[in-house]
Amino acid sequence: MEILTILIPVSLFLGGVGLVAFFWALKKGQFDDPQGDANRILTKDWDDRPKP
Repeated sequence: MEILTILIPVSLFLGGVGLVAFFWALKKGQFDDPQGDANRILTKDWDDRPKP
């Protein structure tokens, strides 16, 4: 039972880190256009030599 005194705070800390990472990704705009990215890889209109 002593292991629970270690495991519970560690799991709460890791959950908090995951939550902070999720909100950071939201703030940076990682989830703004998921449909556009999904459709972009399926088109034949990509360039072999992109402009610098």
